[in-house]
Amino acid sequence: MIKITYSKYVDVLLIEVSDEPIAYVQEEENTILHYSNDEKLVLIEILDFRKSLTEEAIQKLVVN
Repeated sequence: MIKITYSKYVDVLLIEVSDEPIAYVQEEENTILHYSNDEKLVLIEILDFRKSLTEEAIQKLVVN
């Protein structure tokens, strides 16, 4: 199960890789990693997502 969503209002990309409950998080720069009790990755949050893309990549996303 992988679910990817993007919120343009807050410029955050969410990648859900599991539906397990979140036990703790680790933050590294503009990325927040959410883990379950058994240390499995549950959710990835990429903050300021558009800033991490090149202008060429943004244009490809907008066109498609």
